Amino acid sequence: MLFNPAETKVLIVGGGTMGADVALVCARGGCATQVFEASPERRAILPNYFETKLQEIGYPHRLHLISVVASLNHFDWSEIDLVIECVPEKLEVKQDLFAQLEQVVNPETVLASNSSSFPISDIANGLKSPARMIGLHFFMPAHLVPCVEVIYGEKTSRLVAESLSRLMTACGMVPVTVKKDLPGFLANRLQHALSREAFDLIDAGIVTPEDVDKAVRFGFGFRYLAAGPVLQRDHAGVEIHAAAGASIYPSLNNKGEIAQCLKEKVDSGKLGMKTGQGFYSWDANAIKAERQRYDDLLRAGLKLLQKELPEIK
Repeated sequence: MLFNPAETKVLIVGGGTMGADVALVCARGGCATQVFEASPERRAILPNYFETKLQEIGYPHRLHLISVVASLNHFDWSEIDLVIECVPEKLEVKQDLFAQLEQVVNPETVLASNSSSFPISDIANGLKSPARMIGLHFFMPAHLVPCVEVIYGEKTSRLVAESLSRLMTACGMVPVTVKKDLPGFLANRLQHALSREAFDLIDAGIVTPEDVDKAVRFGFGFRYLAAGPVLQRDHAGVEIHAAAGASIYPSLNNKGEIAQCLKEKVDSGKLGMKTGQGFYSWDANAIKAERQRYDDLLRAGLKLLQKELPEIK
């Protein structure tokens, strides 16, 4: 199984925020990409979204590769090489979808889930051909954040995983392989290890949420653009990290439940931008400005890393 972007036909199931951006990634690489979206309101805005975003990232000439479909009834499945599921995070919904897909796609079609929380093996439960079921986890916004996780389920074929990694590289992404189907995979496990300690410090009154963000963004996190935590140890000296770890690890939070400050926010309905209040306050203008600032910085970071990213032909 070899994926050549110019010959690969992709179906994205779900044209929400993540699905739309995954479509941009695939089209950017040269894949003919169809996006299924059931909502008429969402379908209506997708063409302009694709045109605008492809212009922003420098690939307006790939716009013709993306199309939007309103129904999968009477859909031409004969040439679909890869299906990427980007539906809501509900296990039963994902399981039902893949059970239906298995009945209509070609035997060689790869089935990928963008799930960020459910084990791939659970999603594949009951499938007759779980060897072609795999996790393909992008990070928002997918067309700006280069990393994508390629996750093995218990029965995922090695050939499927390796072929999908090569395709993602050809689309300008940086794939990382996760060979065991752990909760949270790789990146989310690392993020939650950090956030568990951060929110525990907030609970203890030692730091504010604002200072946590500053420490990460303008401190050690600033260096992560240049070197990840493993490479950083070679820069600083492995023995220095070992000594620091021996001192710090015993006092790190290892509780099995979420921090109180998180629980209180959820219980009170203060869920962030979507509700106007989280750890910060948000109105329409603040949200618009923040998203613009956020995307601008991601694009600037992408330019800095350009020489280290895979070349898109």
